[in-house]
Amino acid sequence: MTESTGIIDPSAKIGPDVVLGKNVTIRENVIIEGNVTIGDDCIFEPFSIIRGPTTIGKGNHFYQFCSIGEGCQDLKYAGEPTTLTIGDNNVIREHVSMHRGTVQGNGTTTVGSNNLFMINTHIAHDCVIGDNCIFSNNATLAGHVVIDDWVVFGGLAAIHQFGRVGCHAMVGGMAALNMDVPPYVMAAGHYAKPFGINKRGLQRRGFSDEAISAIFKSYMLLYKKHLPLEEAIVEIEKIAEEFAEVKPLVDFLKDHGRGIVR
Repeated sequence: MTESTGIIDPSAKIGPDVVLGKNVTIRENVIIEGNVTIGDDCIFEPFSIIRGPTTIGKGNHFYQFCSIGEGCQDLKYAGEPTTLTIGDNNVIREHVSMHRGTVQGNGTTTVGSNNLFMINTHIAHDCVIGDNCIFSNNATLAGHVVIDDWVVFGGLAAIHQFGRVGCHAMVGGMAALNMDVPPYVMAAGHYAKPFGINKRGLQRRGFSDEAISAIFKSYMLLYKKHLPLEEAIVEIEKIAEEFAEVKPLVDFLKDHGRGIVR
């Protein structure tokens, strides 16, 4: 173990390959083992378990009983040395699980920065999570899921493998996603359907009234004008020429994925 200043409880078990940054706090009965690198100012509450290969950035707070960097639940996984990478300033609450990737996927699971993962959130193998997201209690991501920045998941929401959720989208509690959710869209239900744009979230993040109106107009073209998708994209591209905020929606729609919620 490479160790700098910090507080480590004597009951903690820290493996010889673990590299700790400055001012790391490790409380009672924490286990950190394998090839794990931890940035400055991280906090590990009692009974949290971290396994590698895992790289963790600065200022993350891991609450009790979370399981981070464990081998994944994919039956094809045969113990290959895949990885988990976590950014900075994430809050990872009780019983959260984040699994490493698979060689059939990216080989890594990637989590960005400034996210809140509430109790029992599950991040499966090969997922890619952006920044500033909120995952409410028991939100569940299957393997290979891509979540862009500023996404909010309600409690008990779940998403199918290889699914995508675009930036600033909001997924309602208990939603079941078997299709992709485009940027800015609110989706809810089993299976999830679109219910307008995340107007309040956009206002809180400083989007102008004009930009929000352009996003809403794009939503109407996509969902209310009964246009074929390719025709809707052409019309939305015209709006994006004036409002750059609409471009993430165009890019998302052009990358077809699983198809979008309807």
